[in-house]
Amino acid sequence: MGFSNFTARFRHVEGQLHFDPRNVTATQLTATVDAHSIETDYPDPSYDFNGELQGEAWLNAAKFPAITFRTTRVEDLGNNALRVHGDLTMRGVTKPIVLDATYNGGYLKHPMDPQARVGFSAHGVLRRSDFGITGGIPVAGSNLGVGDQVAIIIESEFIGPPAPSGNSPA
Repeated sequence: MGFSNFTARFRHVEGQLHFDPRNVTATQLTATVDAHSIETDYPDPSYDFNGELQGEAWLNAAKFPAITFRTTRVEDLGNNALRVHGDLTMRGVTKPIVLDATYNGGYLKHPMDPQARVGFSAHGVLRRSDFGITGGIPVAGSNLGVGDQVAIIIESEFIGPPAPSGNSPA
């Protein structure tokens, strides 16, 4: 209602990443979010707010169970900073989106972990009305309602197969 910023998260996300820290512009990422897995931690158990957001007026998870993202281009901004361009599909609508990302590091193998790992942080903004979610958007000149802009915050870690013998860390 314009008084605070509400947060939610998705519990089920899958992604496939092709990443070489020596050539980050060749990065390819596809991610799929289960729209049914939204979690709001709404404090009143008598109201199913998760169910409300899964419903037809919001995510319409019954008709569109997957939210997907696919990279179209990655810019190397230096110092592990990236600008990731991609297509986001939600509720059957595909729109371009830009995420500012940071490569947090990784390794091909570790003495306590034979699998390769890399981590990223990213953030961006989308307009929910671009995807047909318009309920509660404040009328012009008011902030009373539910904002159209949604901040996206991503913290991710990707785990790869064990590194071949003799390779050094990434």
